[in-house]
Amino acid sequence: MRALLVANPAATTTSARTRDVLTHALASEMKLEAVTTEYRGHARDLGRKAALEGMDLVVALGGDGTVNEVVNGLLHDGPDPERLPRLAVVPGGSTNVFARALGLPNDAVEATGALLDALRERRERTVGLGLAGGTPGTADESVPERWFTFCAGFGFDAGVVGRVEQQRERGKRSTHALYVRQLVRQFLEEPNRRHGTVTLERPGEDLVPDLVLSIVCNTSPWTYLGNRPLYASPDASFDTALDVLALNRLSTPAVARYATQLLTSTPERGPHGKHAVSLHDLTDFTLHSKVPLPFQMDGDHLGLRTSVRFTGVRRALRVIV
Repeated sequence: MRALLVANPAATTTSARTRDVLTHALASEMKLEAVTTEYRGHARDLGRKAALEGMDLVVALGGDGTVNEVVNGLLHDGPDPERLPRLAVVPGGSTNVFARALGLPNDAVEATGALLDALRERRERTVGLGLAGGTPGTADESVPERWFTFCAGFGFDAGVVGRVEQQRERGKRSTHALYVRQLVRQFLEEPNRRHGTVTLERPGEDLVPDLVLSIVCNTSPWTYLGNRPLYASPDASFDTALDVLALNRLSTPAVARYATQLLTSTPERGPHGKHAVSLHDLTDFTLHSKVPLPFQMDGDHLGLRTSVRFTGVRRALRVIV
């Protein structure tokens, strides 16, 4: 088996010694090439190169951002599960939503052991992914398409992600406490929390207007707060298209109610109420905003957008589980 290990040296929860141990463990079972990323987008370039060279497997060692880049490299020319290399993930970030949603251990060493067991037993599954890009006829029509593995957000939650990234650029460590602090600040400074600017448009369906928050989920849970899973769209699955949780009001009472529902959410029940909109298994829809809003995919802030078109693609990539 020819395999490529793509390791992010800045991964939050792994050290150079840990990476060396994991590399040796994997190399004992396969013909392994290990590369450490050196710049933003390097993991994407390596994933594309592995696909072009016909590698059997690409192992992403890092957080959700590293996984996202590798996936976008693998799928540069579109999904083809039978032809493309399989993907394996060894979690090394602070949250590791994609790996944990697949049922993998959140510890890098344990996950490596589970990966080697899965390869020996030939355990894999084909997962669906989300695709987002510019909308024809809008100011964002030239924005290139990009794949995401577990979630995207347009508006409030993307603003929180952007704030966290700013703090990390200033040297702050990525922790759940940091996310909570930035969430509070985003709420206090959110100019559109009572009158949303986002409209959801679907072919053949009525418009869903005046949204303040719009979370697009490709799986469930949506994220984790420490070891607590948070279910924004409990029915979301790697086996279906995309789900959406949207809110059309973020007043103080509404935030208190929906935050409590999110913290106590389960695989059977997520946030609900008169200001909540939940949509399941959408293959094609667009989010438009009257003003530019922050946009994020897989926890990576991508700047301001006025319109984003989403596509849910079933059976896009084979993953070792």
